[in-house]
Amino acid sequence: MAVVDVCVDAVIPRPVEEVAEFAADPSNAPSWYANIESVEWLSPPPLAVGTRVAFVARFLGRRLAYTYEVVTYVPREMLVMRTMQGPFPMETAYTWTPVDAGTRMSLRNRGEPAGFGSITAPLMAAAMKRANTKDLASLSALLRDRR
Repeated sequence: MAVVDVCVDAVIPRPVEEVAEFAADPSNAPSWYANIESVEWLSPPPLAVGTRVAFVARFLGRRLAYTYEVVTYVPREMLVMRTMQGPFPMETAYTWTPVDAGTRMSLRNRGEPAGFGSITAPLMAAAMKRANTKDLASLSALLRDRR
């Protein structure tokens, strides 16, 4: 099986508390993830281990509907979510680290696409890296403009 493992990071010129609080709230995802069209909480907020959230996204011209379950959540430090179903089993992890210029946020996606996706895994990884880099830049701009 092909494995896709993409990690990008960016320094966001805002405090860890602000970046982590905003990015960890699934309701905010459509405002900074270009490919996410909608989010629906399947568990009542606030975010905690076991929380389930349904996402609808567009990626590489395809509509994807999937449900994430939070498997690790350390406020202001780390969030790890895994898909519970969908076409591409995936784990998404965010980490937030304070740095002199603000917050270093890392965004990592990894998974094992099945079927045709396993053949196109290298293309998928490159597209994910481009998209995730743009998404972190969008998050940075959005938080900078909220001052």
